[in-house]
Amino acid sequence: MELIGYLACASIGISLGLIGAGGSILMVPVLVFLFDMPPILATSYSLFVVGITSFFAATGKFRKGDVLIGSALAFGLTSMIVVVAIRHFIIPVMPKSFGHLGNAPVSYDLLCIVLFACLMILAAIVMINKGRKDDVENIPANGNLLSTIPYALLVGIVTGFLGAGGGFMLIPVMTLLLGMDIKKAVGTSLAVIALNSLSGFVNDLDHVDINWKFLLIISAIALVGSVAGARLADRINSKRLKACFGWFILILGILIITREGYNFLKIMN
Repeated sequence: MELIGYLACASIGISLGLIGAGGSILMVPVLVFLFDMPPILATSYSLFVVGITSFFAATGKFRKGDVLIGSALAFGLTSMIVVVAIRHFIIPVMPKSFGHLGNAPVSYDLLCIVLFACLMILAAIVMINKGRKDDVENIPANGNLLSTIPYALLVGIVTGFLGAGGGFMLIPVMTLLLGMDIKKAVGTSLAVIALNSLSGFVNDLDHVDINWKFLLIISAIALVGSVAGARLADRINSKRLKACFGWFILILGILIITREGYNFLKIMN
């Protein structure tokens, strides 16, 4: 299973390099189901892998002029405050159990993985719909940075609690509300994801025991994958790929909810 897990980390990096978003949504399930890691710990590891991979990807985009620093800081600082508050004040005091339904305990780990599966389904729907449409370029802005604050807060909540980057939410907001072309939206969103994820991980260091050897190995694998994905990006139809990847995430999210629901009902009865 570990070999499959390492291959999955490489595929996450490849997807990030190819389409700029969506790959990080798989990191927590990979850590939980293939490396047998508790969901809450998996979110910490995911923050680092997603953060460091997004950072290097954003660096490459920046050299091409596809990162708008002002927008990245304005959006990122708002969401980063939420991430830091959640990881520093809320996660360390979260109860391990929220009571029982019948004979089955409603644990935080169960809620975390089910919520993550729901997030996967939401991300998949967005990716499938975007994959069916033409790339969004040069759309007149329907708002300004102030209008993005609710979305920045939402991204911060998702990253803080679940360890996902939120690129599937960031890119539509930046294209539709800020009028960015798709390349700049991808580059800027990567910068925001890196800022949020790494700040959240740093806040976990005082209450999480990190296996640095393992973390650096999976991060390096994801990074190599992202470099390979970036080099393939110009040769592959990213629109069709995004839709196919969305369907994969959708099916996986449904399977996770079905699996956890079945196990929960079995304990109840």
